[in-house]
Amino acid sequence: MLARLMVSLSTDPGQDILKFPKDSWALVIDDHPMFCDALELTLASICAFSKIESANSIGEATSLIKQFAPPSLIVLDLNLPDVNGFDGLTRMLALVSACPLVVVSSVTDNRVITSALKLGASGFVPKHSPRSMFRTAIETIQCGGIYVPENFVATELSQVQDQMLKALATLTAQQARILDLISVGLLNKQIAHELAIAESTVKAHVTAIMRKLGVKNRTQAVLIAKDAKQVTILPKY
Repeated sequence: MLARLMVSLSTDPGQDILKFPKDSWALVIDDHPMFCDALELTLASICAFSKIESANSIGEATSLIKQFAPPSLIVLDLNLPDVNGFDGLTRMLALVSACPLVVVSSVTDNRVITSALKLGASGFVPKHSPRSMFRTAIETIQCGGIYVPENFVATELSQVQDQMLKALATLTAQQARILDLISVGLLNKQIAHELAIAESTVKAHVTAIMRKLGVKNRTQAVLIAKDAKQVTILPKY
């Protein structure tokens, strides 16, 4: 497998490096060191970024984004240690909504890809794809398109499921994080301690979350979050 990855990273002298504005940088989010390194090398071989940073969790990625200016590209694995389902995607898109985000995953079920795109991903590339596919994906995004893998067939979601995903996509990064903590059973006081914010701020966010999701209490909000994770059918590792 490693040999296959390294072969795919070889430089093609016949293709130009994709141009990005000066000081542009990319962020790779993946908790598998080998794949993270391979993705960094892939991006370095096809894109003119001033730097490429990596993170092994959404928490670490959030810290990097706050430390630097927003990246010009995010490459995100869906299965990360500090999130479930599409929580990581939702939180990243809420944090840097203007930044193109490419999902890279070994889970290539059409329902997963459909859900990722509906939530706002700019593209979806299966893991172990050759470098040429990543180049095509980034070129497509630079031209204003959405990249999907070959043989992808969009899955029809029910109206309720579609509305649910769209509502979740409106949450801010902080609200998505708070909803995730509510889903695992934390109370407002515990959430305030976890995020180092005032309990009154947590309450205000919870109220905003319920309004955006169209529910009357936090229990209903948790049910929507859990239903969304079931729609994506992501396996748990």
